[in-house]
Amino acid sequence: MSYAQLMETVGQVNDLLNTQSILSWDARTMMPPGGHETRGKQLSTLSVVTRDLLVSDRLRAQLDRAESEVAALDDEAVEKRMVAQVRQAVDYHLAIPAELTRKRVELGSIGHAVWAKARAESDFSQFIPILEQTVALNRELAEVIGYAEHPYDALMFRFEPGETVASLQPLFARLREALLPLVKAIGDKKQPRFDFLERHYPVDKQHEFALAMAQKVGYDLDRGRLDTTLHPFEVSFTRNDVRITTRFNPNYMAASLFGALHEAGHGLYEQGVDPAYTRTPFATDLVGLYAVGGVSFGAHESQSRLWENHVGRSREFWQVNFPEAQRFYPEQLADVTAEEFFRAVNRCKPGFIRVEADELTYDFHVMLRTDIEAALIDGSLQVKDLPEAWNSKIKEYLGLDVPNDAQGVLQDVHWSSGQIGTFCNYTIGNVMAGQLFETAKADPVIAQGLASGDYEPLRAYMVENVHQHGRRYSRDELLVRATGRTLDPEPYIAHLTAKYSELYGL
Repeated sequence: MSYAQLMETVGQVNDLLNTQSILSWDARTMMPPGGHETRGKQLSTLSVVTRDLLVSDRLRAQLDRAESEVAALDDEAVEKRMVAQVRQAVDYHLAIPAELTRKRVELGSIGHAVWAKARAESDFSQFIPILEQTVALNRELAEVIGYAEHPYDALMFRFEPGETVASLQPLFARLREALLPLVKAIGDKKQPRFDFLERHYPVDKQHEFALAMAQKVGYDLDRGRLDTTLHPFEVSFTRNDVRITTRFNPNYMAASLFGALHEAGHGLYEQGVDPAYTRTPFATDLVGLYAVGGVSFGAHESQSRLWENHVGRSREFWQVNFPEAQRFYPEQLADVTAEEFFRAVNRCKPGFIRVEADELTYDFHVMLRTDIEAALIDGSLQVKDLPEAWNSKIKEYLGLDVPNDAQGVLQDVHWSSGQIGTFCNYTIGNVMAGQLFETAKADPVIAQGLASGDYEPLRAYMVENVHQHGRRYSRDELLVRATGRTLDPEPYIAHLTAKYSELYGL
């Protein structure tokens, strides 16, 4: 009985988090510009109410009784794991003053509007004051959470539990060792034909085609929709309402297409969570206070990167689906072959924008941001010096001179909302995707499905091994169950090496 009462209260926490998500989705898609200040107040109020419910005397009393109730169960039992996750979250939030939570959420909502204007005008100086406040609040957060070695570890815990600055260093070093020589070797090679991707593609047709490709890989429109935003994202209000967004450039169709496939991968994760877990701790990030079923942000990114890159950018995908692209764009693609299209969307050309980066150079954008965030939090880098540090790393990794703030330090939305500690998740997601895809494709049924355009076997594999479990298992538990080992960069490295060596004749 106590366990059931606890789960109902957690369900109310989930309801509140979903309400926040709806308001956030509206702020980033539909809300008029004048609404940002009051929307910030609304979100901060809901955040404090949600946090107060989670650490309330009522819930904590229910938790104490539920722990006694499930004590005799096996450690792997669903009930025992759910109760343990609630305890971890309660202890976590009791350490964080409610006022700090309120300040962070309110500043995040205001910060988004300031960032959007600064980016539009390519002027980092406009963003400095609010980013300094954001960094200061995150430093304060790290101190109250606590950490063993580095304050940034405390912030990463919300997004990728168990990951630390120390654990990332060998992973990043291995990726740099393997991938930088590939990038440099490609530098002088002849680039594939690309002109047709920069022709005029009507936005309404782009929306239709992006949605068609998202549906092709299994995104369920009975429980989803595609909208327009400045920075693509996915958000779920339980598995029954999972929304995705993308952005449209009338002269570059690939941005909307692969943005939609990326977010559809996130959407598939949320739509695939076991229905029995709706409104429970396994579909609620009680530590990060998000209504999300993915066990970590890295695990979530594994699904978006898998469907965007391993499937959506594969030769097999376009051998099957290129006629559909030509049906949507008969004039723009009349003189293009499926092979030319495949090579164009896999072109390796170092650029400034992370979300538009090719598969091979993407992780250098992530490593740059992760290193910068760690330095901001430990105080070795000041906010005012951020553009110089950013531009220096882009030059070191990709050989580029950043022309302006909009294409440099202002391009990502994360800092505007106060989200610091999450960038490593993108590379962890890439590594996980390589590992999961290698295992999945070893199944002849899945391999044949990919070759013929039937993506249901692969989707079913991901539901069985990743999606359905929600937050029941840790990231590494999921990987061991699915692939027999913990996080391993070698399948991902092998994938990129083989793909780009063939594309560029290395």
